Amino acid sequence: MEEYSNKVDIVSLDEETGTFPAEPTHSFTHPYPCTKIMFIPDKEGTHEDLVATTGDYLRVWNIKEEGVQLKSLLNNNKNSEFCAPLTSFDWNDANPARVGTSSLDTTCTIWDIEKETVDTQLIAHDKEVYDIAWGGAEVFASVSADGSTRVFDLRDKDHSTIIYESPNADAPLLRLGWNKQNPRYMATMEMDSGKVVVLDIRFPTMPVEELRRHRAPVNALAWAPHSSCHLCTAGDDSQALIWDLSATSAPGGASDGLGLDPILAYGAGAEISQLQWSATQPDWIAIAFSKSLQILRV
Repeated sequence: MEEYSNKVDIVSLDEETGTFPAEPTHSFTHPYPCTKIMFIPDKEGTHEDLVATTGDYLRVWNIKEEGVQLKSLLNNNKNSEFCAPLTSFDWNDANPARVGTSSLDTTCTIWDIEKETVDTQLIAHDKEVYDIAWGGAEVFASVSADGSTRVFDLRDKDHSTIIYESPNADAPLLRLGWNKQNPRYMATMEMDSGKVVVLDIRFPTMPVEELRRHRAPVNALAWAPHSSCHLCTAGDDSQALIWDLSATSAPGGASDGLGLDPILAYGAGAEISQLQWSATQPDWIAIAFSKSLQILRV
């Protein structure tokens, strides 16, 4: 809710019964709504149980048996009482000390969360930046209200590469997913559009695939963590669709104008606002709609 005091619940699935318990295992208050929430990418379980959230600032929380502690509040604008809201962030798989945030003030900021310092801040776009995604230890991409997808390399901070621009003038790009299994591929979508665009960074500006089976705007997308060619998308048509992109090779693949059909479809009870594909349980996808959270087994 658009109020100062919101809440984050952490729930644990009971695998034997296949249900969520009535009460969350942890709950904590959060200033303003979260624009994104993410556990530390830690498949080996060697780090503390950390959760990061963005909203007015980037916060890192430590989840302990006895409760949740705020570990750090990261604010790059110490000189003003006002802050530009953070729209999203991504946690670097290769270096968990590194988190990148995107902001309405046109910047992307790379944080060292162990030192609690800014590593780099870049003016990334001409307008608000809506999402950010890592493609490797040193490389990230962002999408913006200026309608462009840009790739940055922290080893060469003076340059960025425009991979894609919306064909509709100034149609904002809202979300970005970078394929962890095959970093040649990323996916994005425009605001208020039912179309998802799949990009191959070897062929800038030309999508290799356009996914057009949603009947209402798409809200979320996620690449499979275990497969280089599967993508899940979800939107206001209450549908979660899974796509197999293994036949995609070069731009213009959808030349018949119809494009791909999804290989799986799930109808939810309301518009799906968010989805997550489990990195450790790759046959599970979580979707959020209305006031519900569901786990789908694929």
